[in-house]
Amino acid sequence: MEKENDILKWLNREISDEELMRLKESKDFNTLDKIAHYSSQIETPKVDLNKSLADLKLKTKNTSKKGKVIPFNFKNLYKYAAAIILLLTTSYFLLFNTNNTNFKTAFSETKNFNLPDNSEVVLNSNSEISYANKDWQENRNLTLNGEAFFKVQKGKKFTVNTEIGDVTVLGTQFNVKERVNYFEVKTYEGLVSVTYKNTLIKLPKGSIFKVVNGVIDTTNTFDINEKSWLQKESNFKSTALHFILDEIENQFGYTIETKNVDLDILYSGGFTHSDINIALKSVTIPLQLSYKIDGKKITIFNHDK
Repeated sequence: MEKENDILKWLNREISDEELMRLKESKDFNTLDKIAHYSSQIETPKVDLNKSLADLKLKTKNTSKKGKVIPFNFKNLYKYAAAIILLLTTSYFLLFNTNNTNFKTAFSETKNFNLPDNSEVVLNSNSEISYANKDWQENRNLTLNGEAFFKVQKGKKFTVNTEIGDVTVLGTQFNVKERVNYFEVKTYEGLVSVTYKNTLIKLPKGSIFKVVNGVIDTTNTFDINEKSWLQKESNFKSTALHFILDEIENQFGYTIETKNVDLDILYSGGFTHSDINIALKSVTIPLQLSYKIDGKKITIFNHDK
């Protein structure tokens, strides 16, 4: 019991120098020291030594009356203390780190919403945006995975972060698309800054910046009046077929397989988002391909010679 008293006094900061020296010689002191360090970060009730011992004696006495004595295992103190610390720490992060906002779309779904500064966002299918609410007006910073159109209110710097590159503006209208091995930024109004591999590119109205498989596309302009996914239509210029098929999957929620098809063949044109058959014909006919739909699965193959 002497060691137990020393530990309780130590936790309660009521231990004498002689008792502290005796406790430090204990093999369990390192574990106790760690528990004390982490528990000191959280406000907890002060240990009442006398009350704790009285409660312990009362519990032992009451248990004895039932004909069964359960010896107090002081090693459980470590387990309980560690469990309490873990519970309180987890609760802290759950309560105080829920400051992020997340928007996500499924296949064949789009979503319109406003940011805290009233900037407008249209999120394309199979895409996700997340940002921190705290100090948004001072730090307009968000992360995009997929594609979105932005109409940004004028103010402090507004940044869209993607895995491939970052886009920065003060107030304008632009579209960012980030898919696997594909990155594209189009400016519809104002001036957009794109950071790609530590290089800064300025995009005025009607300019496009595109990176495909790590290679910068030489095309640098586009028609701002051309229909886009905002008008339920996707358009492409000299784009590899596999990117086109990926976009069809995103817009319609089908799974596409190919048989003996060159997926790197370039396609220029577009497809509607309103009808899967019309969309597939818009892509396959110019490339002299055929397709078959079976449930939610599409198979694309070459014409029989």
